[in-house]
Amino acid sequence: MSIQNRRERERAEREQLIVTAARELAETEGWDAVTTRRLAAEIEYSQPVLYSHFKGKDAIMAAVAVQGCADLAEELRAAHASATGTREALAAVATTYTSFARRRPALYDAMFTHLVDLPFATPEAPEPLQAAFGEILRAVEPITGDGENAGALTETFWAALHGLVTLMRSGRLPQEAHETRLALLVAHFVTP
Repeated sequence: MSIQNRRERERAEREQLIVTAARELAETEGWDAVTTRRLAAEIEYSQPVLYSHFKGKDAIMAAVAVQGCADLAEELRAAHASATGTREALAAVATTYTSFARRRPALYDAMFTHLVDLPFATPEAPEPLQAAFGEILRAVEPITGDGENAGALTETFWAALHGLVTLMRSGRLPQEAHETRLALLVAHFVTP
């Protein structure tokens, strides 16, 4: 292995270490606890080393969001693959999406609530963002009616899921009715 290859590998490993530490710290203490000083202490590198990888906390949060979208896409793909039928696929994707958001609230916030410097809904969006949206689109496309825009319908379904998650987390919707709301959402999206 050349010195250049080793340095590139070490740099990639350090970058992943920073992202993982930020993700773990955010999940245990919230995003306010994630600072470059705190991350430097957590990973046992100096702050200048962090800044050699990321411009600051916002860039670290964006990297966390990209990895989170990759994780979400993988979970949605598995949920869709395990479903038999259009309605079941849509229900599986809805359940998996909301479960992901409930299990990983800080990660979800980095992905879809906090302002991050990532292009969404454009061809320039990082592949993991496109993949996560693509998995929702794959479940929604079969229910798209003639003349309807599958992308817009998917955005509407995603917005409904996001709204349910956000309203439950803020205590505005009771947790115990979650399954009922998901079933209603899917039933009204899938025509008999």
